[in-house]
Amino acid sequence: MKERFEIDSNSNVLFVTSQCNNHCIMCCQPPQKDDDFNFCFNQNIKLIKSAPKETKVVCITGGEPTLAGDSFIELVSLVRKELPLTDIHVLSNGRAFSDNEFVHKLKVAGEDKVFIGVPLHSDFFRDHDIISGAKGAFNETMLGIYNLANEGILIELRIVINKLNYYRLPQLAKYIFKNLYFVSWVAFMGMEDTGWASKNAETIWVEPIDYASQLCRAVKELDDWDIPVAIYNIPLCLLPTEYHRFATRSISDWKTRYLDICNDCSVRFECCGLFGTSMRNYQGLKAI
Repeated sequence: MKERFEIDSNSNVLFVTSQCNNHCIMCCQPPQKDDDFNFCFNQNIKLIKSAPKETKVVCITGGEPTLAGDSFIELVSLVRKELPLTDIHVLSNGRAFSDNEFVHKLKVAGEDKVFIGVPLHSDFFRDHDIISGAKGAFNETMLGIYNLANEGILIELRIVINKLNYYRLPQLAKYIFKNLYFVSWVAFMGMEDTGWASKNAETIWVEPIDYASQLCRAVKELDDWDIPVAIYNIPLCLLPTEYHRFATRSISDWKTRYLDICNDCSVRFECCGLFGTSMRNYQGLKAI
């Protein structure tokens, strides 16, 4: 956890808890059972009160931050009070938002400054539940997404690409268009090879060069339907040139790493690079 926030950083994080009610098979930071709510809350209060007023964005994450219940809402409210210009990016599995009252509390606390990043692993409920490691997660997450939309809260769908879902990315794009057309944007994400992703690598690891065609089909379909779409965590050299416009510098600044071959790359400063925390490099990396 950072000891202070930086105005232009993309990794100003309020870590709420290491606990989670999902057990995603590719989780880069596996959940713990420690009762850390009070400790984290007190640390977060100090961060918020010492943060520059011009801080652009704060990410509230875990674990699953909504497990803190009303303390989570209080944290959002305090950010809104102390940092009125700051956007609040919440990373959540979305299940707690199946409770209408909880979503309304969030809307009141965050007003128009909150946007929620919710993972959607598949258009097929069983695949989503298997990847998230929680039976019934798909139904709760979907209900949560609709409740957030009903309150006018911005939603980012986050799709972590792995061996269990990459072949259905085009079908997932169609599902989003038909059922979740109201989301603010969709992000397709390369995996971070650490934590449970490394432990379960034989089951879930897949290289970008192996799923690029399915990814590009999904991105094109969403773009054709005017649904904003982005590609996170995949270096530009592993994407067709015409898809570079969808890729962003998405990896937290403290995690970003570049190889020696990147020094001669003409698009190095537009590229997300690699996870410094990953146990392996992607195949096919090259300078452009």
